[in-house]
Amino acid sequence: MRIRIVDAFTDRPFAGNPAGVLLLDSFPDDAWLQNVAVEVNHAETAFTHPLPAGGEADWALRWFTPTTEVALCGHATLAAAHVLHTTGAHRGPVRFTTRSGVLVATPGDDGSITLDFPTAPLTPVAAPNGVAEALCAEPLATFDTGPNTGDLLIEVADERTVLGLTPDHKALARYSKRGIITTARAEDPSRGYDFVSRCFFPNVGIDEDPVTGSAHTALAPFWSERLGRTTLTGLQASPRSGLVRTELRGEHTLLTGHAVTVVDGELLA
Repeated sequence: MRIRIVDAFTDRPFAGNPAGVLLLDSFPDDAWLQNVAVEVNHAETAFTHPLPAGGEADWALRWFTPTTEVALCGHATLAAAHVLHTTGAHRGPVRFTTRSGVLVATPGDDGSITLDFPTAPLTPVAAPNGVAEALCAEPLATFDTGPNTGDLLIEVADERTVLGLTPDHKALARYSKRGIITTARAEDPSRGYDFVSRCFFPNVGIDEDPVTGSAHTALAPFWSERLGRTTLTGLQASPRSGLVRTELRGEHTLLTGHAVTVVDGELLA
């Protein structure tokens, strides 16, 4: 069985967010899927199989971290679409049926892929007691991102604060279902991005995620309102780093990025 490792939201190897991708005939039992995700040991592994023609979707798609199945994942969706397109397994826009509904991935002429995801419904909330100490930064604004991700979005003072965060990951786990998205306005937009973020997801076994597509379904409406534009670029400033182009379209958010296959091998188990 072929297994691939794809770096997503980057156009070069060893950057962006790596994801395992397996093209299957059908989904085996959940224990096997989880074991493969543990073996791959990246933030997510995507499992996808073709569906009968004529339905609302072309492929079924599931995502697993090393500890659990998740309801929404951007970078592994991008990685799965990249594998489908580069191997010829699917041509043109691909519709995935997922736990978050039907998601569409459309290839661009420049080699990019655009994901059509549901926009996160942001709800202002008071910063929980202790979150500033756990994050090692003072929140300026705090939002719940809704049921698909269950994150807490926290705006902090500036880009330098985001880059310098040294959170207590164990302590952060008590403040949201999945994790914490931290963000600030870009210090210098001429560098090619409008806002910066870092994402910490200890509740699903990921202390810091390299580049999180699903987080940008919350970051896009948050920054579009503040910056007065529907099309923006976000830098997720993890050690691997990556860029996500966002376009807010009401209840939908478009996420655009590149991907690179770095491993193409055989799974023997």
